Amino acid sequence: MSLRNAVQLMCYPNRIGRNLADLGTFIDRHLADAIGGAHILPFYPSNADGGFSPLTHTEVDPAVGTWADIERLASRYDICADLTVNHISDESPEFRDFVRHGYQSEYADLFVHVHRFGNISPDDLAKIHIRKEKEPFREVTFADGSKGQVWCTFTERQIDLNYESDKTYALMEHYIRFLTGKGIKLLRLDAFGYTTKRIGTSCFLVEPEVYRILEWVNEVAHRYGAECLPEVHDHTSYQYAIARRNMHPYGFALPPLVLYSLLAANSVHLKHWLRMCPRNQVTVLDTHDGICIPDVEGVLPDQAIQDLIDNIEARSADPILRRSAANVHSVGSIYQLTCTFYDALMQNDDAYIAARAIQFFTPGIPQVYYVGLMAGCNDQQLMEQTGELRDINRHFYSLEEADEAMAQPVIRRLLTLMQFRSQYPAFDGRFELNYSNNSSVAMAWRHGDYYCHLFVDLNFNTARVRFLDPDDGFRERTLEC
Repeated sequence: MSLRNAVQLMCYPNRIGRNLADLGTFIDRHLADAIGGAHILPFYPSNADGGFSPLTHTEVDPAVGTWADIERLASRYDICADLTVNHISDESPEFRDFVRHGYQSEYADLFVHVHRFGNISPDDLAKIHIRKEKEPFREVTFADGSKGQVWCTFTERQIDLNYESDKTYALMEHYIRFLTGKGIKLLRLDAFGYTTKRIGTSCFLVEPEVYRILEWVNEVAHRYGAECLPEVHDHTSYQYAIARRNMHPYGFALPPLVLYSLLAANSVHLKHWLRMCPRNQVTVLDTHDGICIPDVEGVLPDQAIQDLIDNIEARSADPILRRSAANVHSVGSIYQLTCTFYDALMQNDDAYIAARAIQFFTPGIPQVYYVGLMAGCNDQQLMEQTGELRDINRHFYSLEEADEAMAQPVIRRLLTLMQFRSQYPAFDGRFELNYSNNSSVAMAWRHGDYYCHLFVDLNFNTARVRFLDPDDGFRERTLEC
């Protein structure tokens, strides 16, 4: 069964209320007619990286609930869950067995052993795309006192998996079969771009190997009744390559495009992208990560990107930089801007609603991040407490606080838009980009007798929807956003 063409909520299992049961209560209370699905960020036992260092994908962290909570949500909504394809926790049973038994462990081949690559020169190392300020390796001391070295792209707790081994494929199929058996319909493939290890390359998105791995995962997922959403931040052409392979790409270019369009009152670059963006994508304006810049390079001119960075930086935490093993590099060297989307738009309610209207009319399935759902502002206190820059956009809401946030006038407006996007049948049809001048954008959808049209004036941050109402003989009505 395919995914519902409706808005999805993106949320943590324990940041709206204390656990999955509280999350379910909140969704049923406020969003039952506004969403068709939810991407629940990692709910597995984990020891690092905000849940993205899973010990296994077959358990729910007892601190947030049980599989019964997941299955209860899956009975009413399309559930997206993360499948961390690149790595596994160093506290996983498999890695602990490897530490205990060394290369005689039955799980030894699950991991990428650095010594098998021979001598890695400084030039080779400088090419490797890394995610920390040191080389992507970690020393392992075995129970007998001997030592080894494994590949470790992210934190020292996240051990990369070896896609030269049948054992890795067997583990991934086991996870996919288990998750789909619990009702998961969409698998977000986390960090898949780092699965390709070939010395002399960046070891990131190495073609064609990366597509062979992706296509295998997608084939297995389809066999068990699920779809795939590979997650990658890089040039937008990778999203087109994913879309051609019967998977959902992310529309990660959209957040900076929408921000630039609203802040500069200029729709030219947004409309260029809308003409060609993948129609099967998943769109976002905000996520648990920052507003990523690599995805919009080549879509926005460099000066426009710099203008956007300069505009938002005054309201955000320090930007997250891109790193290699040797130096900081690339356009502006900015990887992510850390800021809530509402704060990025200077807490302007009209601009925020205009941004969501553009997102909902853009081709694809829209996801709304839980902080964005509540027009959340930068959480400086949490960021300073944890030292994690991205925590500025990862606020913990009690149920009472979340209920209060949902009563805000701007959120009542947002909910009306979400309900319209999730329920109006025209979105199952054909997308049309309509003529508009350079300071506005006009989009429409048509399906049989159903038709809806959005016009956004970027100078005044106004958004107006016209639609044919089937309850009134398909007469035209207007929704003032």
